[in-house]
Amino acid sequence: MKLGIIGCGKMGTALIQGAIRAGVVASADVIGCDPSEKSREAFAAATGARVGTSVGDVASACDVILLCTKPLDVSEALGDAAKAAGRAPRLVISIAAGVTLAALEAAASENCRIIRAMPNTPALVGYGAAAYAVGSRATTEDAEIAKSLLGAVGLAIVVPEHLMDAVTGLSGSGPAYVYLMIDALADGGVKVGLPRADALQLAAQTVLGAAMMVMETGEHPAVLKDMVTSPGGTTIAGLASLERNGLRAALIEAVTAATQRATELGK
Repeated sequence: MKLGIIGCGKMGTALIQGAIRAGVVASADVIGCDPSEKSREAFAAATGARVGTSVGDVASACDVILLCTKPLDVSEALGDAAKAAGRAPRLVISIAAGVTLAALEAAASENCRIIRAMPNTPALVGYGAAAYAVGSRATTEDAEIAKSLLGAVGLAIVVPEHLMDAVTGLSGSGPAYVYLMIDALADGGVKVGLPRADALQLAAQTVLGAAMMVMETGEHPAVLKDMVTSPGGTTIAGLASLERNGLRAALIEAVTAATQRATELGK
């Protein structure tokens, strides 16, 4: 596989690093491009891959293209790629938020197969959560390529496209909700006497450990919660306070609001 990347920002670089690290692709088979010289240099240093100065450099050399531009730049990038690649078939995997498969297929050449994906920022440390939707011309093999690239930096699942905005509201925006929770837990620790640095480490590790328990045991979070909750104990006192203050409802509403906003931005 010859893999190209258009847009060598942090997310694109993280995806390529993960793919190289996992053996999905060799650095010698990757070429990237970005309008920013600084971004190109950082990408080359981080991945060991080649860089070009134009979309044409990437499109003419690769059979799979990872499109990591801003949503407003997608149509231009796909148009430039079509001119450079001619009628040769290409798989394009787009991570542009809100840009639909229909819009991507309309902007690309008719022989391009399109997959739309939504990764999240923890991909930068190898713990991403991504979903992808398969376009009308994409094949089963194309879907496997997308899964291998996205899965190299975390979890990757396939969903119907009408659920991509929900993915954005949950896992795309979700890290920010968790950062807020970690910050608040640390503040609570400081309030009851812990030094700030200790409180932050304990809060972050607690969130990480709880998430790993869900992933590795396969148990429902409610079952794991009950395992920590003794009758008349400290945990039930804390949980009762969270319920009184509406934490559960607030998180549900956050996902709903972010999903609605993703839908608005995609119109």
